[in-house]
This record gives sequence, structure tokens and C-alpha cells, in this order.
Amino acid sequence: MDSIEIIRKAANKRFLFTQHALDEMNAEAELISTGEVRYAIFYGEIIEEYPEDKRGRSYLMLGKSKTGRTIHVVCAPKDDYLAIITAYVPSLDRWGEDFRVRRKR
Repeated sequence: MDSIEIIRKAANKRFLFTQHALDEMNAEAELISTGEVRYAIFYGEIIEEYPEDKRGRSYLMLGKSKTGRTIHVVCAPKDDYLAIITAYVPSLDRWGEDFRVRRKR
């Protein structure tokens, strides 16, 4: 099973949003709904992988909401759930135009 299948299999069981994810999603400039995160997980793509993450292997996913807004979601699949570590709207000052590649600083 490849990484995207592992993520979606965990997501089909249950989502667990960390407090950090909820704080970021509820920031006034972001206001990302849980539905947008779910949509990004099921229809988005993996753009970075973090095999050494302290929370276990995690992934940065690029997705769009149903309204077309671009969002990034960092998630970590577990046996019984998908942990959502953070979600945010990427900015062009830190990301390339397609939001897949980080800009050099």
C-alpha cells in the first residue's frame, strides 16, 4: 500500500485534530473548516514526507477546498485514525506559484 492509500485508510476510520491544528484553522486569517481538511485529504496530493517526525511518519498534503481555496495539511496516519497536525493556507512569500515547492530564503 502506498502512502496516500495509508493516509486515506486511516482517514476513513477517524480524524483526530490536534489543538495546534484547531488553533491554526481557527485563526482569523485562515478559518479553515474540518470539511475543507477532509476534502484535501481525500482529493489532494502528498508534496513532502517527514519520516523522522517525533509524532511518527507524517506528510504535507496539498489540497483544494470545494470552493477552490488551496490549503496545506500536515497529517500522520495511525492504525485507528488520521492525526491532523496542522492546516493552513499557504502564502506565495514562502511557496512557489503552485504551492508545491518552498521558496529559498
